[in-house]
Amino acid sequence: MKRIILHGLHVILVSIVAVATSPLLSAQADTLPQTIQKVKRAVVAVGTYEPARSPRGEFRATGYAVGDGLHVVTNYHVVKQLLDLNHKEVLGIFIGEGEATQFRQAQVEVSDPAHDVVLLKFSGTPLPVLKIGDSDAVQEGWEMYFTGFPIGSVLGLYPASIRAGISAITPIVRPAPNARYLDAKTLRREADPFSIFQLDGISYPGNSGSPLYDPQTGLVYGTVNSTFIKSTKENVLKDPSAISYAIPSRYVRALMQQAGLQAAN
Repeated sequence: MKRIILHGLHVILVSIVAVATSPLLSAQADTLPQTIQKVKRAVVAVGTYEPARSPRGEFRATGYAVGDGLHVVTNYHVVKQLLDLNHKEVLGIFIGEGEATQFRQAQVEVSDPAHDVVLLKFSGTPLPVLKIGDSDAVQEGWEMYFTGFPIGSVLGLYPASIRAGISAITPIVRPAPNARYLDAKTLRREADPFSIFQLDGISYPGNSGSPLYDPQTGLVYGTVNSTFIKSTKENVLKDPSAISYAIPSRYVRALMQQAGLQAAN
């Protein structure tokens, strides 16, 4: 009997070692850095440019290129702010990394204020794009990543990638016109019918508009929208909550359809 038991344990141990060292698992592990690099090429900073201002460029949030490479997705609240037309302030995107950046003027193509997503259009050389996945297939427990500019221009144009799991699929209250955050009081109010993804990753103001994507395929399943703020907005930097949210990609797909763009090839 002991011999049989020992033989069984030997088989189990051999199986575990075989699985742990399988080429499939190694290949999956190796895809994460590659996926992040591909995503970074499609991620941009969204902001404004004013010729007489110092600095002339002002970062507001993150966005990502989709469709034909001449369209960018971000949050609607990012572009809701009025421009200073008297000083020739214009909306646009910043591309590049570090100090080697350039500004491209953009305009709103289509928007969905109710779900806080917008599609911007710009001209010039097309950017690498991200494909949009089916957010209806997302389940609690999925591991995702989002890439963006956490604190805007404070850190410069160096996108950071954060791991975030889908901890819940929960109703959201309809955001106020200028709301950028969800606080405890807001979350206690009557919920809106549509649902969002609750994430167990920390996001900062500059992460608004960041793509939430599958680390293996790079498919985008959501757009980071807001951070759960425990007290004041100022605490977002010194005491960030580990709860963030993302708008499901179905609403981005709808915007792209309105603009005549393909969500995925």
